[in-house]
Amino acid sequence: MSYYRHHLFFCTNQREGGDVCCNSHNATDMFFYAKDYAQTLGLDDVRINRTGCLGRCDLGPVAVVYPQNVWYNYIDESDVEEIVREHLQNDRVVERLMV
Repeated sequence: MSYYRHHLFFCTNQREGGDVCCNSHNATDMFFYAKDYAQTLGLDDVRINRTGCLGRCDLGPVAVVYPQNVWYNYIDESDVEEIVREHLQNDRVVERLMV
């Protein structure tokens, strides 16, 4: 059994030369926002990490939840809140944000 019920990874890759990447869509800010929001909800059984390139830059910004292997695209804080609240807290996939 895993220590964490869910593990959310935010791609925060920054490409050289101005190429489109997740971090050019505020991915690092959204990562920190998700961590803070999860903490306010008391979600001690989930882990939120940032990672390098996840290879889906054309869909970015992206995040993925394991162990369910559910990929999300998000735009702003409200989308991130919905992912954390619905998927991480309530075990409900947010279909409208899936990629």
